[in-house]
Amino acid sequence: MKGRSPRCCAAILRNRLRDEDAEELATAFKAIADPARLRLLNFIAAQPSAEACVCHLIGPVGLSQPTVSHHLKVLTAAGLLERERRATWMFYRLVPERVEALRQALALPAEKAVGVKRSA
Repeated sequence: MKGRSPRCCAAILRNRLRDEDAEELATAFKAIADPARLRLLNFIAAQPSAEACVCHLIGPVGLSQPTVSHHLKVLTAAGLLERERRATWMFYRLVPERVEALRQALALPAEKAVGVKRSA
């Protein structure tokens, strides 16, 4: 193979991440990089309908209402949550497609190809 260097290993990236996709994913990963936000997402995901009223989110994270509201605003801006007003209360629900996009960004190639979940 004159003129060509042999490949030492397989390519790491199968598909290139477009700039705008990388920006969106980075925003979402930054949003969940905060422990309180990660706990809020976890709590909401654990609810039977994957949604919760803001009034139920203060206790589990042990933060003040204004702080919880700030964290929810960041998660909503990152596209991980959507909110709905019901009377005087705001309800927050996961956006499954966005959460799945984060999971896929970190999935191993075999998991991406067949959608297999690894056992712990």
